[in-house]
Amino acid sequence: MGILDRYIIRTLLGGVALVMSVVVTLNGLFLFISQQDDIGTGTYSAVNALWYVLLNIPEQAFEMLPIGALIGGLVGLGQLARNSELTVLRASGLSVLRIARSVALGGLVLVAIALLIGEWLAPTLGQMARDYKAIAKFSNVSFAGQGGAWIRDGEIIIKAEQQSGAGEYGGLMVFDLSPDNRVLGIGRATSATAQPDGHWQLRDYAESRFEDERVVARVDAQRDLESGVSAGFLGVAAKDPMSLSIRTLYGLIDYLRGNRQDVRSYVFAFWSRVARTVGILFATLQALPFVFGSLRAAGAGARTTFGLVLGVGYFLLQRMVENGTFAFNLDPALLAWLPTALLAAITIGLLARVR
Repeated sequence: MGILDRYIIRTLLGGVALVMSVVVTLNGLFLFISQQDDIGTGTYSAVNALWYVLLNIPEQAFEMLPIGALIGGLVGLGQLARNSELTVLRASGLSVLRIARSVALGGLVLVAIALLIGEWLAPTLGQMARDYKAIAKFSNVSFAGQGGAWIRDGEIIIKAEQQSGAGEYGGLMVFDLSPDNRVLGIGRATSATAQPDGHWQLRDYAESRFEDERVVARVDAQRDLESGVSAGFLGVAAKDPMSLSIRTLYGLIDYLRGNRQDVRSYVFAFWSRVARTVGILFATLQALPFVFGSLRAAGAGARTTFGLVLGVGYFLLQRMVENGTFAFNLDPALLAWLPTALLAAITIGLLARVR
């Protein structure tokens, strides 16, 4: 990597850092405002809300990095164009492709940063934020969402409705199935605890068994349930797929497919996260044809506004595709790549037209 590459990368990353600091600050402010309705519930205070926002900053940064890369690229490279530095580089014999290579190296640095945040920081700190808020608000809180977490393990199906700790669940339902998938029994425990040896200890367990032409009901103060589903795995399954890391999603998809469960939402989340990370590279490169063309002499405000329009359009397209995938039963992998594929095609087409 030569001096030219380092100079362009440093300028590019400086523009992206400036834009991301503004974007993340605004997102954090909006998130803090959205917490006002929860402040006062239990021991959840304004200080707790502030900590909740701070712990969610990595996830916010990962979500907004493609937009930040596009706007930051326009700001950083636009400054080079406005100072005629890009013109000097072209006059000295450097091709657009050579300059694009330096910009692409900067984009790869941003991709590496996105992987670090998205795979390690954001999932861990995001879970800490949810646990922290839950402990402050309630002693027993649902992390599973409106529908709960449904997991099949061989010939049993488990539905976890509430989570009160790392290995504590309440509202746990168990469905016993026959080899031909007939329901043999339905039971519900008011609480369940994962044991070190891998089984679950269910308390206040009420069960209805379907035997021939009658239903037999029984209530047990305690029942041991043998299952390969760990407390950690059940906690993962109860989360929003879009908040999980690529590594976690890959393992979850493999497990759910092995138990013949619907994996569309997890497949979409997996490829969407991969495509969004790859999209950062093309978002960075897209700034180059504009600073060589119509925005070469424009001010920072005009470049920022233009980048904001493009970034918001890309963000809205992602959200539309996410909703359409499940509403119209479309291929989740194909739809997850659609926004990034369009961004890549537009970027390559615009670069090819630069003279």
